[in-house]
Amino acid sequence: MVDFVVKRVASYISLGFVAGIGCVSCVSQPQENEWIALFDGESLDGWVPKFAGYPLGTNYKNTFRVEDGYLATNYDQYDAFNFEFGHLYYEQPFSHYRLRATYRFQEQQLPGYRNAWKNNGFMILAQPPESMGLEQRFPASIEVQLLGANEDTESRPTANICTPNSHVVIDGELITKHCIKSTSQTYRGDQWVDVEIEVRGDEVIKHWINGELVMEYSAPQLDEKSQELAPYYGGSAMRSGYIAIQAENSYVQFKSIELKVIQ
Repeated sequence: MVDFVVKRVASYISLGFVAGIGCVSCVSQPQENEWIALFDGESLDGWVPKFAGYPLGTNYKNTFRVEDGYLATNYDQYDAFNFEFGHLYYEQPFSHYRLRATYRFQEQQLPGYRNAWKNNGFMILAQPPESMGLEQRFPASIEVQLLGANEDTESRPTANICTPNSHVVIDGELITKHCIKSTSQTYRGDQWVDVEIEVRGDEVIKHWINGELVMEYSAPQLDEKSQELAPYYGGSAMRSGYIAIQAENSYVQFKSIELKVIQ
């Protein structure tokens, strides 16, 4: 935990300011066109958790863990979910990149809180983890929402967009609604699903599921109530930020998580 904070502060100082994540080269970056593994299949090295109600670095009830070579959000140590929303942050911010992962949902482990049933996601362009308040449930970010479904007729697309403390533009219109559904199919049971996200700063963001483009939008920006975070972004536009995996009460496994820097 100390190493994580020292690395963050050192990266900001190297840019000449303390509060800012507007540069994708804040820390050592992979070469363009080179896919790098953000998850090594063995540990949570390079990641730090933040749970609502707990200090940065506390992995509440061992929710984030590596099991059988998968990165998982596992709730087998909980008796109930009391809105301890969690996020597992990767250690550095990015601006222009492609992120790809393979995930699957397992059976729900906890009763209640239907809103988060088979619900996970990648938070992209997120505020720095150390800037989150102790009780803060979600970071300012763009959520690429991942959803699963039962073996029935329920329609539940995945790679949707949700906007905690933020807005986006779709087809020229400013979107203030919290969640917008993608055009993806519904993926049932515990099948593996491939998701890919392309981020080009605040210019354009695209979501793919199993190779199919299912969502496109632009101009990610802080909402009206979150302008105090503007110094971290160099303004209201969200051009660069952190990547985090959500923990919202659902048991999910990630087989791989990879990133490639792009122009």
